[in-house]
Amino acid sequence: MKKIMTTGLALALTSMLAACGSNNAATNNAGTSNAAAPEANQSGEPTELVISTWGFSEDFFKASVYEPFEKEHNVKIVVEIGNNAERLNKIRQGSSDVDVVYLSDYYAQQGINEGLFESIDNSKIPNLENIYDIARAPLGAEYGPAYTIGRLGIAYNPALVEGGVSSWADLWTKFDKNLTLPAITATAGPMVVDAASAAAGDATFNEDTAFTKLKELDNNVVKYYSQTSEYVNMFSQEEIAGGPIMEMYFKDLQAAVPDAKFVAPSEGAYAVMNTINVVKGSDNKELAEEFINWQLSDEVQEASAKAKVDSPVSMNVMLTPEEAVGVTYGADVIGQLRKLDMSFVNEHITEWTDRFNREIGG
Repeated sequence: MKKIMTTGLALALTSMLAACGSNNAATNNAGTSNAAAPEANQSGEPTELVISTWGFSEDFFKASVYEPFEKEHNVKIVVEIGNNAERLNKIRQGSSDVDVVYLSDYYAQQGINEGLFESIDNSKIPNLENIYDIARAPLGAEYGPAYTIGRLGIAYNPALVEGGVSSWADLWTKFDKNLTLPAITATAGPMVVDAASAAAGDATFNEDTAFTKLKELDNNVVKYYSQTSEYVNMFSQEEIAGGPIMEMYFKDLQAAVPDAKFVAPSEGAYAVMNTINVVKGSDNKELAEEFINWQLSDEVQEASAKAKVDSPVSMNVMLTPEEAVGVTYGADVIGQLRKLDMSFVNEHITEWTDRFNREIGG
């Protein structure tokens, strides 16, 4: 059966682009190419660039991402906010004028399958050369990069779990009616399906084994959560001892339970990638590519990491141990992540959801 993930992802830590050739655009300290900067419209008024995103950390994005780009390029950024599904549906329906869209890789793959995104010109995004291989073209070379990579691991309260937690298999042995798992339709849902297959000892993904294993676990699950806030509330009230969660949210658990621990399971934590793409039919494709290049710049990547907004994909970002707490950071960490094949997941998610509802969570 086809694998739906790879382990021990090789990272070719490539060197930066050599500054050679008189035709190459000079890149300024902000990480954007002056020569490639689109011109303002004929009236001199700022060009409007519409960006579709989640809306979290709005103050950070406004001050550190949007405003510097607006000043550099005489641009007015307009932001549309919503969850992945809502925003992708608006693009499907043609009910928005979005130029640039931020989506998780699971939803971005749907957009690619449906022909909703432009092919990007990698030559217009020189900062691609500075990011980890796994982030450079996660869904194909023609489409947008991952601008951040998080990881799905296991968080737990040591006071409620006997012995430490170190593997996905521990979900079956260390939790007694005090476990939470992501809903099958959540971003992390398919990752847990794969983890169940791995915990059963399968070298490659086996759907039947995975669902049999998940059914064994069902009696210990307090709730299949759809929102991280549900996890945090249950954890703080000690209704659960823990379960799979994205590392970026661990700080919220630790604020409620200072002794809480986050572990990357021995079989490998899962890569959680957020991508950035140009929407099909955009009148501002070149400007959109400039914005993607800016999002990948060392300046933005470092600021995002230090603010604990997004984990960096730039290999040039250097963090102190304190700055790296709660951040998916470094070649060693990223090189051990398990990455799902999102094309395969999207082909099977409807049948997995139906099967989950019928056999486990119905």
